[in-house]
Amino acid sequence: MIELWIGIALLTLMAVAFIYLPFLRARKHIQMEIAEDRGQQNIEIFRERLAELEQEKQTGNLDDVEFATLKTELERNLLSDVEGEKTAKGKLQLTSQSLVTITLLALMIPVSAIGLYSVYGRSADLEVSLQQPKDPFNGKQPTLEEAVAQLEKELEMQPENPEGWFLLATTYMNQGRYFDGANGFKKVLELLPQDAPQYAGVMGQYAQALFFVHDSKMTDEVRAQVNKTLELEPFEITALGLLGIDAFAKEEYEVALEHWLKALRNADGQSAESLRTGVRNARDKLIAQGKEVPEIPELMPAEIRVRVQLAEALRDKVTPEHDIFVFAREVGGRMPLAAVRLKVSDLPVDVTLDDTTAMNPEIKLSSVPTVEISARISMSGQPQAQVGDIYATISPVQVRGNSVPLILNMDKVVE
Repeated sequence: MIELWIGIALLTLMAVAFIYLPFLRARKHIQMEIAEDRGQQNIEIFRERLAELEQEKQTGNLDDVEFATLKTELERNLLSDVEGEKTAKGKLQLTSQSLVTITLLALMIPVSAIGLYSVYGRSADLEVSLQQPKDPFNGKQPTLEEAVAQLEKELEMQPENPEGWFLLATTYMNQGRYFDGANGFKKVLELLPQDAPQYAGVMGQYAQALFFVHDSKMTDEVRAQVNKTLELEPFEITALGLLGIDAFAKEEYEVALEHWLKALRNADGQSAESLRTGVRNARDKLIAQGKEVPEIPELMPAEIRVRVQLAEALRDKVTPEHDIFVFAREVGGRMPLAAVRLKVSDLPVDVTLDDTTAMNPEIKLSSVPTVEISARISMSGQPQAQVGDIYATISPVQVRGNSVPLILNMDKVVE
């Protein structure tokens, strides 16, 4: 609380200084004026200017009328200056006693305010707030161990927090503390309602934790948890991945391939890439055994080849400089996953949409199984569709396994 009063005292001194210093400057200024005798200066200036006027008259530059007018103006100005100086001296008489009075009045305002605050304010609440414990990490970036310890402490005080338990369990798994991770996921399942959208995923994570607890072996306990997960969600990625790993270890490569391809239907990002690696390994093992393996579209590159052209009936409505936007987006979605910008002068043209043409590196063409392909001539030059634009659309289109280029013949007009 002492910091508050020190701050108030410093602010009070600053306020007094703002009031006090201008008066000191004014006093010093008045003393200088008195010392220099500004009235005498004005008289000297009047005499000098009058002598100049008389000289101008003698040389013929001024006639009698002009001389009399300018002389009268000089006299009027001199009289005005003398009277103004007397008035100013009469109005401002700054003494030491008046400065003391001003200072006391300035100090009385904050002192009175502090007294009123101590009676009617919330100083007690502020005192309690200032006594709250400070950041345990003292503003420094905590280590992983410190963060885990802090999270554990918070969950001891608030154990009914499924998000906190999930974060802790995931951290345990990344640390190789599989037993603790399994207990954490089990706690999440106890807190989450079974109809929660995350429930099946947590069940799969719990099955994986048990799998690692048992030295990466498919024990009865692990298999039971996997089966319970797939009963709730037949396409749960983690559970299907575990079945594929178990089958691959038993050299049952067809079974492993089946489980991993099924998991790929819902996978994306790094999970999808890991599953594709497993699918390739299982396929290669089958080929090495002399077995025929049909083409697997999921292993083909995520790319769509398109030939863009314009209907003959609409050629007179555009110029070579009009912009064309060719893009792929998820069916029913709005954000393009891949896009290319062209000119009408480029037509007809072959375009390849893939991850290199992604508008957002976090949202790529390879992240979805099917898309909608569109090409549009923009009359305004803007990506947003407007009345009069010419376009063509094909939907749905498989992202992988397209061996023949698609034809986008722009023959429709936005109305």
